[in-house]
Amino acid sequence: MLYSYETVVSGFAARLIEKELKAMESKSGFLHAHPDRLVSLQTTHTPNFLGLDSNSGPWKASQFGRGVIICVLDTGITPGHPSFGDQGMPAPPTKWKGRCDFSSSNCNNKLIGARTFVSGSKSMKGDAAAAAAAAADISPADDDGHGTHTSSTAAGCLVTGANVCDGDDCADSDILAAMDAAVLDGVDVLSLSLGSPSAPFYADAIAIGAFAAVEKGVFVSCAAGNSGPNASTLSNEALWILTVGAGEMDRTVRSTVVMGDGGDSVFGESLYRPRNYVPVQWPLVYPGANGDPNAVLCGNLTGIDVRGKAVLCERGGGIARIAKGEAVREAGGAAMILMNQKIDGYSTLADAHVLPASHISFADGSLVKAYINSSTAPTAAINFEGTLLGIPPAPVITSFSSRGPSLASPGILKPDIICPGVNVLAAWPFQSALRTPRGIAALLKSSHPDWSPAAVKSAMMTSATIVDTKGGLIKDETGGTADFFAVGSGQVDPSKADAPGLVYDMGTGDYVAYLCNALGYTEAQVRAIAGRPVGCSGYAKVTELDLNYPSFTVDMRQGGLVETKRTVTNVGEAKSSCGLVVVAPFGVKVTVEPRKLEFSSVGETKSFGVRFASANATILRGVRFSGGGGVLAVGVREGCDG
Repeated sequence: MLYSYETVVSGFAARLIEKELKAMESKSGFLHAHPDRLVSLQTTHTPNFLGLDSNSGPWKASQFGRGVIICVLDTGITPGHPSFGDQGMPAPPTKWKGRCDFSSSNCNNKLIGARTFVSGSKSMKGDAAAAAAAAADISPADDDGHGTHTSSTAAGCLVTGANVCDGDDCADSDILAAMDAAVLDGVDVLSLSLGSPSAPFYADAIAIGAFAAVEKGVFVSCAAGNSGPNASTLSNEALWILTVGAGEMDRTVRSTVVMGDGGDSVFGESLYRPRNYVPVQWPLVYPGANGDPNAVLCGNLTGIDVRGKAVLCERGGGIARIAKGEAVREAGGAAMILMNQKIDGYSTLADAHVLPASHISFADGSLVKAYINSSTAPTAAINFEGTLLGIPPAPVITSFSSRGPSLASPGILKPDIICPGVNVLAAWPFQSALRTPRGIAALLKSSHPDWSPAAVKSAMMTSATIVDTKGGLIKDETGGTADFFAVGSGQVDPSKADAPGLVYDMGTGDYVAYLCNALGYTEAQVRAIAGRPVGCSGYAKVTELDLNYPSFTVDMRQGGLVETKRTVTNVGEAKSSCGLVVVAPFGVKVTVEPRKLEFSSVGETKSFGVRFASANATILRGVRFSGGGGVLAVGVREGCDG
């Protein structure tokens, strides 16, 4: 046996042959067998970009999330790092029941716990002996950097880290064991920047573990995935999880490519900063000119003279960006210009390269190619200009951010929100999983301890913005307007989320009704998620549109009339008046009744109906409350006059 679960699921993980599994299935009390599988990692200025201010708003109100415990399930954590210093922090609250598997000197009042759960992944690799010894012998120390990076952005909150990955492999059984222990230990927020391709929720270990965690009041935040920009590439789509896409903020770590002596320039990015660097014009070569696809990607430079030259490489092909630079350096190259493929558009990243490098867009890469083809002796230099702030527009959906519509539940708009997920400074070089806004959830849990996980999620969604820093709609990697399957409800706004006025609340009973009747799962499948016998006939007959979710997804391609309703809870001023203003997409008529909601107490609930009529629109996201009569963009939003 690998694990015995008791909190987020009732059961165990074990190595069984088929005969043994059949014997288990015949026993009284057997509910469900879930085959283990491996899932993948979703691989300083950010607070200012999000509007967080240490002197006001949710940071001040919550004392930087003081007393809230965040558990990050990832590749572990690096003890002793300054990001986990505990100066000025009180002792952990008495609700904390966890442990630290580092030495006592490595955990403190900030980093309060650390565990390792890798027996499952080692067992799946056929290493039974290592699996048996894993829990006792393997340190929760982070040898990848991913977990340290994600954990170090948790402001003043208490952090506990769980190493659930053996290298890049993270097993369902290990993730469930870590979730089980975290909830038992008393955490408030679970954060996972890992996931797998879409699956029915009864076959998704993260969805199953998150269901029980949410039922116990724990907020669960997960990355949407790094498989964009194609449609329906989401991970972590469950209704009860906050699913977070990735946006680029207004910071760039600029490296400029200058073509020829005094020639044209294109802007790129790189975290590489050589000391005593003097730009020189290197001979410029494009290995792909010979037609070899491996050479195009700089996967194989055999037989190509790149010594002392700047090498133009194309992104992709399953070869890591930094690995391309390593190949160039090993072949004697002096520098690398990494250009996007068309699918990645304008999305670039500042990586910690091993040689002078610049990551440029597809359009700029095409200019560099044209220069090479038109010159008998092309040259290029790279200038490093450091970190620049306030670069518009921002946010922009980055190309790798996974997109909807959800395959597991097409009628629920996912991702829910976007957060900065590119070029985020933390305790480790830039990674791409920082968009999971566990820290914001912790602030809200601290300042509003009576809010349910669904209320916290609603506050974040309904206060998000779909407008960028230039006043236009948020763009994607193509430079065009991002669709709602990329941006969700928009970029999170922590200050507005702290005072949303109204929230859309839900509970596990609503989720069970949804599983039974909206998704049509069998009682056995629902039982696998809920962890208990469920009689679907006793739950309301609902569709995905009927759920009290903070967004609408309405398919109006066939025309006709669609009606639904929502119920909101007053979490603002006791006496509040909320006027309803609707801005609908072209070709869609939206009516609401009543047009104004009057509240007399905190916690009071009111319902409103929404009617959609359309001739030719496809996707609609509903209505927004507006205090003061202002017209706001399409979306489910609140903001009432007290």
